[in-house]
Amino acid sequence: MKLVDKKIAMLAGPKYEDLEFWVVYMRMIEEGADVTIVGPTEGTEYTSKSDGLTVEVEAAASDVDSSEFDAVLVPGGWAPDKIRRDEGVVDLVREIYEQDKIVGMICHAGLVGISAGIVEGSEATGSQGIKDDLVNAGAKWVDQAAVKDGNLVWGRVVKDIPDYCRVLIGALQ
Repeated sequence: MKLVDKKIAMLAGPKYEDLEFWVVYMRMIEEGADVTIVGPTEGTEYTSKSDGLTVEVEAAASDVDSSEFDAVLVPGGWAPDKIRRDEGVVDLVREIYEQDKIVGMICHAGLVGISAGIVEGSEATGSQGIKDDLVNAGAKWVDQAAVKDGNLVWGRVVKDIPDYCRVLIGALQ
């Protein structure tokens, strides 16, 4: 187990991409990480955009202490466009980034990074649907399955989850 003693905030929101959430969540758990499901409001249950899987938020982003986490992971789906409107979520992502800790984003999750103001100058990937958003925010687009630039770890889309998880685990070690 490679991530024992690592504490990770995993963001959740409405219409999250179920595989990008659950597969990544399970890989982090499998490697021994302590994962807390964080979102705009504690106790809120969200349904995925595809298979109707649900997840319950264990802690509100505005109530957690960023210094207690080694990373924050943001799954894609439609959730990033919704949760980036929450000041607590954006602050948590920005604070973890500013503490030189890992921020993982896959698919549409880069929208949260854009709102947190942390993508400028970074190599980035994600869904083609947000390529222009990332470029306009100052990121350098790369069409790769996964990429790490500084403390930002990016995954492109669902089929790239294995590569994304490998890069995440390596970055967290």
